Amino acid sequence: MAINLQKGQTIDLRKNDKGENVYDLSQVTIGLGWDVKQTKTGFFGKLLGGKEEEYDLDAVAFLLDSNDKVANLGRTISRGSQQIILFEGDIIYFNSLKHPSGQIWLTGDNRTGEGDGDDEQIIVRLNTLDEKYQKIVFLVTIYQGRQNNQHFGKVENAFIRAVDAKGKEIAKFSLSGNESMNGKCSMIFSELYRHNGEWKFRAIGEANQTDSFIDLLKRYTN
Repeated sequence: MAINLQKGQTIDLRKNDKGENVYDLSQVTIGLGWDVKQTKTGFFGKLLGGKEEEYDLDAVAFLLDSNDKVANLGRTISRGSQQIILFEGDIIYFNSLKHPSGQIWLTGDNRTGEGDGDDEQIIVRLNTLDEKYQKIVFLVTIYQGRQNNQHFGKVENAFIRAVDAKGKEIAKFSLSGNESMNGKCSMIFSELYRHNGEWKFRAIGEANQTDSFIDLLKRYTN
């Protein structure tokens, strides 16, 4: 049975709540999902469509070394007229979907949150990830949230979960929108980290006003 995590709670990924080693960690999927709050119903709600404009939430991962730092910031490339930064470094995001090691990748960029289940997924092969990576931090940001006056207070059914290689859900951390999330456009959701040779999962749930993961990246760089 999967564990429903609370903020700050930590679990050992190799064990269930009975201490049994039942999970296949050859590959772990970190799934992110969300919905946008419905506006008020009634005549005017129906007339105006009854729903907020689309939200583009982005899943991001930082791979950290033993000093809790991102060692490789990648490079800058040109893609048409666009300059892409942080490409093929230790940061997984919508412009750099796959880590150079091939052991962690983002499956794609969902720009609406529509549909059931995971809206975005980051997949990690924990058993073959180089030992130099001691922690993976998972974030979610609202793209251009401040510009569009969008924030987590308007998001419902937001969750992040860990699923093993056989599709078994290990843990889930839920955070539905509430007043304390008003004005918050990014969040450090959770982290995977090594401890005594085992992988552990921690629910963090730290919300921030910035809508740019680069602002949060500064914490993890020299």
